[in-house]
Amino acid sequence: MERTFIMIKPDGVARGLIGEVIGRFERKGLTLTNLRMLTIDAELAHNHYAEHVDKGFFKELLSFITSGPVVAMEWSGEGAVNAARAVIGPTDPMKAGPGTIRGDYGLAVTQNIVHGSDSPESAERELGLFFG
Repeated sequence: MERTFIMIKPDGVARGLIGEVIGRFERKGLTLTNLRMLTIDAELAHNHYAEHVDKGFFKELLSFITSGPVVAMEWSGEGAVNAARAVIGPTDPMKAGPGTIRGDYGLAVTQNIVHGSDSPESAERELGLFFG
């Protein structure tokens, strides 16, 4: 079984979408194996988004992800990374189709409800950051 990391971002938590997001992954057939609600501090945010450090939107990204509580989750299942990304949809909600989380609820690239690992390697790194 493959594992993946999913995080409901501050906008998803603030809008009361935790149950909806979890339900979509459950209906896809993935298994929730770990869950933690927290407010990310600057150090964790920097480590999580380290690959974006040289990009112009990095400071805005850090400001947003530390602005309120998030729900960090570990999901497992056959092809969990790709299955989860299909449920989530593309990063830009305007390009995400109906029926995806971002297509149905996302408002902007920076406020797109949920983060999902983009590869098994990223999933392992991110799971390590949030769950040790």
